[in-house]
Amino acid sequence: MKLQRIYAILRKELLHIARDPRSLTLALAMPVLLLLLFSFALSLDVDQIPTIVYDQDASPDSRSLIAQFAGSRYFTIEGHVTSYQQIDSAVDRGACLVALIIPADFARHLAAGRPQPVQFLLDGTDSNTASIARGYAESVVNAWAARRLRQKVPIEVRLRVWYNSSLESRNYIVPGLISVILMIIAALLTSLTIAREWETGTLEQLLSTPLRAHELIIGKLAAFCVLGVVDALVALITAVFVFEVPFRGSLPFLAASTAVFLVGAFSWGIFLSSVAESQLLAFQAGMLTSFLPAFLLSDFIYAIENMPAPVQLVTYAFPSRYFIAILKSTFLKGLGLAELWPQLLALVIYSSVVATLAMRSMRTKVA
Repeated sequence: MKLQRIYAILRKELLHIARDPRSLTLALAMPVLLLLLFSFALSLDVDQIPTIVYDQDASPDSRSLIAQFAGSRYFTIEGHVTSYQQIDSAVDRGACLVALIIPADFARHLAAGRPQPVQFLLDGTDSNTASIARGYAESVVNAWAARRLRQKVPIEVRLRVWYNSSLESRNYIVPGLISVILMIIAALLTSLTIAREWETGTLEQLLSTPLRAHELIIGKLAAFCVLGVVDALVALITAVFVFEVPFRGSLPFLAASTAVFLVGAFSWGIFLSSVAESQLLAFQAGMLTSFLPAFLLSDFIYAIENMPAPVQLVTYAFPSRYFIAILKSTFLKGLGLAELWPQLLALVIYSSVVATLAMRSMRTKVA
């Protein structure tokens, strides 16, 4: 293996990318665009829940309870109705997710010391949002009842949230997005590189030179890793300075982990490209095996522990599972190599295996 030949391939790929404005725009602008799009569009926060009120009592107590809901950041009172038919219509139209029904004689039963239920009707189309809204509603009613009845609670509960004290889903989503975006870049760029050269016939010209297969792969991989490092820096700067996601970990450790992840991601794209020999097939295979697992099977949005056992086993085959764990722990928890070495080791093994597959695949085609 001669470094001079590898450098020649590296220089050729960088010149090719620089002279292709579409690839260059895709590589440099897409991370920022995707971060902005997903960060603002994706939100796991459940607040400002549209609520309508059916107050059958119209007493000071019922109005006080309604004011408690209106003052909560979790609920927004959209209006008042006078019948269950109006509630049905509002829910069907999507005008509300929660309906608060206060029964008649609500204040009289409270004054007599008798328990009086309050009814909530929830739109269960989105079961997760409905269950969260139910918990919020119960907490608001309990807080109002404790203040209204002026009863001392023997146990005082004090909550403290670690790592994400503001409970903003953006702090949870943005670090994971970096992994997803880098996988998208890898699928779109490297999965087309060798397939394009097969279709245009330029690869045969390269193979007629003293260049060896592994030198070709390493040169192409190095060129795309340069772009990947730039994309990672852009994403990191955007996350910290635009979205103000706290970064508490070690920057050298994150840089090393990102480099290992990029080698694996781009090697997988080059492997698919060398096997497919068709840009369309390579692109489709890249999106299917890179982007979708990074989004669905990596603990980015959906918790892996809640998946069926066979699906949990499948997630071990995808590098985003390990890299997202590193990103979230590095950003929010400030962890480093001492705690995250198993994830880093998994990335090293994955990258080594995939890079070897890419080189052997090209060696077979050379033969």
